[in-house]
Amino acid sequence: MEHQQTHSHLLAEQAVKDFTALLASDAPAPGGGSAAALEGAMGAALTAMVCELTLGKEKYAAYREEIAAIRDKAETLREKLLQAMDEDTEAFLQVSRAFAMAKATDEEKAARSAAIQKGLAQCTETPLHVMELAADTLVMTASLPGRFNESAASDLGVAALSLRACVRGAWLNVLINVESLKDKDLAAQYRRQGETVLK
Repeated sequence: MEHQQTHSHLLAEQAVKDFTALLASDAPAPGGGSAAALEGAMGAALTAMVCELTLGKEKYAAYREEIAAIRDKAETLREKLLQAMDEDTEAFLQVSRAFAMAKATDEEKAARSAAIQKGLAQCTETPLHVMELAADTLVMTASLPGRFNESAASDLGVAALSLRACVRGAWLNVLINVESLKDKDLAAQYRRQGETVLK
């Protein structure tokens, strides 16, 4: 009962302590997909932080316009990745609801199967989107060496590692879901999309 009440609140608006407690519980969602999105959001936040710490330094004045643009885009991507935390959990719950549908008649079985497949497709599309968001952020993060406040080098390193973990973690969620898709052409398309991001 407590878990159902917790799900009524946006994951991104929970205190870190509450979110990690929910993650550690026996509730099947949120899980790895939402955690991967959070990793990406932290990476984007750290990238924005490094930009902020650079903008006030005269030494990097020549890069001010580019750094400000990276900061703004990193902030936008952070918000999208936070939103994806809830999208991932909602997609999982959609599949759970589909599995709970009636299956007494052939019509009910067909409707249930279609709902499950639709939910699985959404469970695959969401982590694919997370992969793309994190990869976009990582490209910006990787462009900063040589033109950022080097006292924040460790922060930039953690940003890159967090974003990489996000991409890899979301990819694991893509892989586990494509295996359950009956539409093998769609499954192959999702695989290609993910592999392109990984490259």
